[in-house]
Amino acid sequence: MERLLVYGSYGYTGRLIVDEAVSRGQSPTVAGRDGRKVTAQAREHGLEARTFSLEDDIPSHLAEFDAVLNCAGPFVETAEPLVEACLETETDYLDITGEFRVFERIRRRDVRARDAGVTLLPGVGFDVVPSDCLAAFLADQLPTADRLAIGVQGMDSRRGIPTPADVSRGTAKTLFSGAGTTNVVRKNGALVRVPLGFRSRTIDFGDGPEHAVAIPLGDVVTAAQTTGIENVEVYAAMPSWAGSAMAALESIGWLLESRPVQKLARPAIDALIDGPGESALKTGETVVWGEVGDGERIVRARIRTPNPYALTAKSAVEAAKRVLDGGVPAGAQTPATAFGSEFVLECSDSEREVLETPAAVDLEK
Repeated sequence: MERLLVYGSYGYTGRLIVDEAVSRGQSPTVAGRDGRKVTAQAREHGLEARTFSLEDDIPSHLAEFDAVLNCAGPFVETAEPLVEACLETETDYLDITGEFRVFERIRRRDVRARDAGVTLLPGVGFDVVPSDCLAAFLADQLPTADRLAIGVQGMDSRRGIPTPADVSRGTAKTLFSGAGTTNVVRKNGALVRVPLGFRSRTIDFGDGPEHAVAIPLGDVVTAAQTTGIENVEVYAAMPSWAGSAMAALESIGWLLESRPVQKLARPAIDALIDGPGESALKTGETVVWGEVGDGERIVRARIRTPNPYALTAKSAVEAAKRVLDGGVPAGAQTPATAFGSEFVLECSDSEREVLETPAAVDLEK
């Protein structure tokens, strides 16, 4: 029987993923650095447990497993040690990151992974499962496309910033650790750094035009990898004042990213944040919008998904199952290159809609 290790299994999203796997009759091994939490979770579900940190001899803990699903964020800190260990032990690697730096670092290990016969599949949650599948679908509709824009609408866009009830601890730590990070877009095939709040546009997520601001989500790497399109921008629905606020935030980014501030912030996040409650998981939804164009034609579509954490639990478990079942190519993959553009519809209660489009639109406006 193929064996799966879930690392960071006792965090908010890790718990959802383990619960989903157990509900499907699966028996992953739970793991993390906190022995007390790992043991309690294992006893609750009748699972095996492993306790180790990423400063330990990781390969010795992975050798008996066929795949690892990393749920421990921020992934910019946890992904590389686990990926390196997986390449050494020939263990397939998955995670639920949305951090563009992580996608880019893993993409650069493609040749090594192919040589080792290892699948590296980051981003099997939200972000980037729905956006990556939408990008692949749109590229299929317009193979000549040379520009792609992705937009995400989740929480109340008039409010603009997440509250402790919107996000998990891991997400909050990731957001805070990158609070002053310069924005990134893909232009002519290269990642280009641009100021936070540098560009905005209006996007119709289904209820009329909304203001959206460019942000550095992982799709600037994954969408290009999936589609071959060399110009990619990602937007999030935000109030009109958000762009100016982001620009101001960038000016103090050095302070927010300093070691003393980060050290103070993490205990506060642990104390104040857990994640969305049961009602939000069941009733919340997100809309992902996409647009491709070739200068003469455009195609737009939307995907309406369940709450991002609820979707992540289902998509991550399904992705791990498919990797363990075999058939996913070795090397650095994205959800859509691994499973196709229909994956988000197959693994969750999501709906896709192709939109009526004009004959030509300048995607930069």
